[in-house]
Amino acid sequence: MIKNPILPGFHPDPCICRKGEDYYIAVSTFEWLPGIPVYHSRDLKNWELLTHILKGEDAPDLRRLPSAKGIWAPCLTYCEQEDLFYVVYGVMNSMNARYFDVDNYLITAKDIQGPWSEPVYLHSAGFDASLFHDDDGRKWVVSLEWETREGYEKPGAICMVEYSPEKKEILGYPRKLWSGGTDRGCIEGPHLTKRNGWYYIMCAEGGTGYNHCVTMGRSRNVWGPYEKDPENPILTSVPGESYERHDPDHLKPKYYNPDSILQKSGHGSYVETPQGEVYLVHLTARPFAPELRCTLGRETAIQKMMWTADGWLRMADGSNLAKLETPESSLTPCPMPRIPDFDDFDGPELGNWYYAPRILPETFADVKARPGYVRIRGQESRTSLNQVSILARKLTSVYVRITTKMEFHPQVHQHSAGLILYYDNMNYINLRKYYSETLGQSALSIIHLENGVKTEFLNSRIPVTEDPLYLRLYVQGRQSWFEWSYDGENYQRIGRIFDTTRFSDEYCKYGGFTGTMAGLTCADRVRHRHCADFDFFEYCADESKNVD
Repeated sequence: MIKNPILPGFHPDPCICRKGEDYYIAVSTFEWLPGIPVYHSRDLKNWELLTHILKGEDAPDLRRLPSAKGIWAPCLTYCEQEDLFYVVYGVMNSMNARYFDVDNYLITAKDIQGPWSEPVYLHSAGFDASLFHDDDGRKWVVSLEWETREGYEKPGAICMVEYSPEKKEILGYPRKLWSGGTDRGCIEGPHLTKRNGWYYIMCAEGGTGYNHCVTMGRSRNVWGPYEKDPENPILTSVPGESYERHDPDHLKPKYYNPDSILQKSGHGSYVETPQGEVYLVHLTARPFAPELRCTLGRETAIQKMMWTADGWLRMADGSNLAKLETPESSLTPCPMPRIPDFDDFDGPELGNWYYAPRILPETFADVKARPGYVRIRGQESRTSLNQVSILARKLTSVYVRITTKMEFHPQVHQHSAGLILYYDNMNYINLRKYYSETLGQSALSIIHLENGVKTEFLNSRIPVTEDPLYLRLYVQGRQSWFEWSYDGENYQRIGRIFDTTRFSDEYCKYGGFTGTMAGLTCADRVRHRHCADFDFFEYCADESKNVD
């Protein structure tokens, strides 16, 4: 059996495609860089983080964008006729007054690892844009056209426009195509495919919250009209009918299903194997209950599907409820390398599993300056939307122990470095070493930012020497705390216990759609050049446990 989620932690909006015997999934990254990770598999069970689409000079400028903006819902497709990969992605710039200002781009590459072409601007009519390659050579862009006018159903309808590869632009303006296969409302995430002369439209409906689902429709003509699948939704966490077109809110916690571990299941994309097996990847989440807070963010799961005799897509078990386990394919098993638990920074390059908010990690993290260490150059405060030195990994479980060994010599009180559990720039906990003018020496203390309110726990401040320090973070279900040590064997706790559930879309007021990260950080709020050296980063997670 395949155990879900196949990509635990912050992996929303999955899109899957196949080239030959290789399967690829791309997911959203929002304000984090590098952008658009691509996971690779040959058996649909074992996945490796292979590469990123938007990295190096290809990465867009995300500085000063608020949390939850940035790179949304990539569509990764492979055009066999051209032997070419296509990626369509949106950069969300603003959601002020619900205008949702997004720019959608298209890039291509012969190899999934690049190089990728210069971005072609498509339009800004809406988000979740995707590309369909018709068998007659024409190409179509479908997206949610975001509705802002009074008196119109919100958030809008799925629209379509033709794309010309020769002119490298869309032909005309997007036109309305589809308003959904259910009355759950909040339609988004469209994908067009074709099979046996039928055009199929697959969408997410119900909002990317607890009423989320996957729906389908079909037509003999690409422009429709599309008939609804009579069994919609074809996949969800909350079976049954619901009429929610009047409510544009995406979260809808009243639809939480206590009988399912996987919640928020929707936003799907499917692939067929050469043997005719069908698998659908989809967004899902595992909240703490009863708080209904998803600390790990929105994750990626997979379900085995089948085509019915009359040409509709169904879950292989005959239900429409997303499951923790699904049958394996008949593909030959192919284990893939996993992200290592222990990184000693001995390699010539930084591991591709590290991310930073809004800027590329290599702009401040250097593994060559001192072999066997990563040297992190301090920049702005962790609350900044501009240039922040946080080298982070995705939290893949709420049962994790993270340890590092740090050498850092702060000279002024604006110098600090240490470990951080980070949801966004307004919500984090940071165990840091800094220079205390009050004590006249270096000290350890914890900074807590909760929905923009900063607390420094001076009552638990500890004076420390300039010797190397071992810093440790425990995430144990609902409780998270820090420890420290001089020798790496005898640790003592510092500060209070924090509520893990508050690191979530549902609790954080200034962001959303992402997930909790953990990592190394350094700040120099004077000259942006003072550094901290980290000897290793150890990440020990128990991913066999589900969220309580």
